[in-house]
Amino acid sequence: MRVAIAHHWFVTRGGGERVAECIASLFPAAEIFTLVADAAGTPEGLRGRRLNTSWLQHVPMARSHHRHMLPFFPAATESLDLRGFDLVISSDSGPIKGVRVDPGAIHICYCHSPMRYLWDGYDAYRAQMGPLTRSVFTAAAGRVRAWDRRAAERVNYFIANSHYVAERIRRAYGRESAVIPPPIDLHRAVLDQTPGEQYLCAGRLVGYKRTDLLIEACARLGRPLRIAGAGPEEAGLRRLAHSTKSGVSFLGELPTEALWSEYARCRALLFAADEDFGMVPLEAQACGRPVIAYGKGGSLETIRPFDPTRGKTSEPTGVYFGEQTSASAEEGILRFEAADREGVFDPVRIHRWAERFATPVFLGRMREFVLSVMPSAAEAMVADPGQRA
Repeated sequence: MRVAIAHHWFVTRGGGERVAECIASLFPAAEIFTLVADAAGTPEGLRGRRLNTSWLQHVPMARSHHRHMLPFFPAATESLDLRGFDLVISSDSGPIKGVRVDPGAIHICYCHSPMRYLWDGYDAYRAQMGPLTRSVFTAAAGRVRAWDRRAAERVNYFIANSHYVAERIRRAYGRESAVIPPPIDLHRAVLDQTPGEQYLCAGRLVGYKRTDLLIEACARLGRPLRIAGAGPEEAGLRRLAHSTKSGVSFLGELPTEALWSEYARCRALLFAADEDFGMVPLEAQACGRPVIAYGKGGSLETIRPFDPTRGKTSEPTGVYFGEQTSASAEEGILRFEAADREGVFDPVRIHRWAERFATPVFLGRMREFVLSVMPSAAEAMVADPGQRA
């Protein structure tokens, strides 16, 4: 039994990389495949494992500008040699589902999302590009989109990280999916800290996260906001914070322990993205902190909203705001503060809600799924996935 784990790229460390690391932990002898990788983006659990990269690894700036390599994705993906492997599990929100496998091999794709910039987010991504980048992207997108759909046809089984993404897979590829939420490192949770008055925003500073509207909302309300993360939008967000004279602190990309400490000490997490799943809100909830979130996408599956008709008995873990605007975010913050003053949000109950997304739960469900479609894979898997949490 030979097993391969494929992930689109290891250049940043986020939820997708954590999923790939956890899947690989189930198969200690599996080889790892990716288009490009660097040390900073490779999870600790994969260091020392055999890591195979494509020829894109040797293209100048391919690692720092991997998304600009879109025209080359099909050729680079299909260049990866997965002949001789019996089981291939891909962790994908890019092109890696298109790896070529032997006839008779089983390919399971854990899909974080069909490529946003080719499918649901095509127009939004294209509108943000400069003239030259836009012209190249437009010329390549149709061809790569058609290839991506053909690649999806070669996958034996899809697993989606949320029901929201399962529906997107159905629209983009015409395929059905099992749903297994990604893992949360519950053992990092800190519950014994007294929360402060500051709100927290955490994650990559990219356009679709809409950190800008959270800055504007907190500025108008006069609420302190701490922003943990880095990304291409940081300079513009700093200018916005300065122009609005808001009480924003930019913390940069924090070490894991420092980030979880920020979760534990915030009044609530603010989350404005239309996200595929959203691990950050669950990490905050693991620390017993409530979430104020845009009520769309994966957030509808990770947050139990406050119901004023039921009060505390609804065991809420946060509140939603209805529109992706600063005015709607303001309303959400004020609605949260009114409920918070009534003691509606119980840190212990919020933590218990997050427990159902813990890493051992993910590992157990993945193991069960793999064995249901390929019982012989048991010989290559760890016997007790809880030990790999």
